[in-house]
Amino acid sequence: MSKYHYSKVRYIAFTALFAALSAVLMYLSFSVPFMPSFIKLDFSEVPALIASFSMGPLSGVLVCLIKNLLNLFSTSTAGIGELSNFILGVLFVVPAGLIYKVKRTRVGALIGSVVGAVVMGVLSLLTNYYIAYPVYEQIMPIEAIIGMYQAIFSDVATLWDCLIIFNMPYTIFKGLLCAAITFLIYKPVSMAMKMIDSKLRVRRYDKLVEKRKSENDTHERQNSVINRTCPNCGAITDKDVCPVSGKALTEEQKETPSDKSESVSDSDQSKQA
Repeated sequence: MSKYHYSKVRYIAFTALFAALSAVLMYLSFSVPFMPSFIKLDFSEVPALIASFSMGPLSGVLVCLIKNLLNLFSTSTAGIGELSNFILGVLFVVPAGLIYKVKRTRVGALIGSVVGAVVMGVLSLLTNYYIAYPVYEQIMPIEAIIGMYQAIFSDVATLWDCLIIFNMPYTIFKGLLCAAITFLIYKPVSMAMKMIDSKLRVRRYDKLVEKRKSENDTHERQNSVINRTCPNCGAITDKDVCPVSGKALTEEQKETPSDKSESVSDSDQSKQA
């Protein structure tokens, strides 16, 4: 297995693993008292953020995509929640992953996480207002949606008020919370990934050694072929029959490659003498 092929397999395997963990965490979402009931809190961005730090932003995006596709099978929001979660997840893990890619230190990871959380929170105003809530409005009147916010805080009057007062701070808080959890578990997760990498490399090395040993054995067998010399025409063959005269060759007419070289050397010496 080439180094490029191994890296590609590793990338796919770990991305799939983080996506599965993220889908499970998203399935374990729960409501919070200070937000409307259709908005859930989950920690599914934690595996996506780890994937973005360890394997690049594209891996984090794939984790966000796969987890939401898996959760479509048990959705209670007709896919609207999954669409919004995917968009916000991408807005979170991509800036964080890009900053950490440039500055691969704890400080870089911290700056990336904070920037990602703020970007996700601020841009959630646009994604919610122009994408998510227009789709929600097809299921529930916008007045009813605003009424759910007013039940928590009566001073909100418009959808923009709801998004600025509730959704944006909540989204930033959720991003920072996921970043804090990532900082707590990133080191042991990274060590586990390195241990798996080490075992896979040892196994790959053992297979390579076994392959080379097999090739050497085949080469030795090819070099150890016993040749026979025909006494009539001098033809050399590894068969039991002379390829020229067609006569059977006896055991006494066997000649190994080393014997042949020695006999040629003796003949040359006799001619020189």
